[in-house]
Amino acid sequence: MAQDDITASEHIGARIAELDDWRGEMLAQIRAVITKADPDVVEEWKWRGVPVWSHAGVICTGETYKAAVKMTFAKGASLEDPAGLFNASLEGNTRRAIDFHEGDLIDEEALTALIQAAVELNLSKKPRRR
Repeated sequence: MAQDDITASEHIGARIAELDDWRGEMLAQIRAVITKADPDVVEEWKWRGVPVWSHAGVICTGETYKAAVKMTFAKGASLEDPAGLFNASLEGNTRRAIDFHEGDLIDEEALTALIQAAVELNLSKKPRRR
């Protein structure tokens, strides 16, 4: 099968399998929380191989690095984070991120709340005037 013939979801699944270590397991867990939190989420494969989850706009990305899996929320600076999950990209005016490291546990309840808040924010965007 040619690269262009596979779906974004298949690309993400292949990336998870390709990692074959704790990062793949973490990315798979993050993906499961996202798809459970928002059954209408759209999986995309952008920017030279970055998993992206969208619903009325980008919700978040899932980037993998040697020592971390980074979940970047496109509009994270506009989201309430009562559980204090955001621990990276804190200096910007728009994005916020969560760096997951080997051995970290995901607070599924708090992460679900962030995902759902990001979707609500995307859905609340005012339509552009023409």
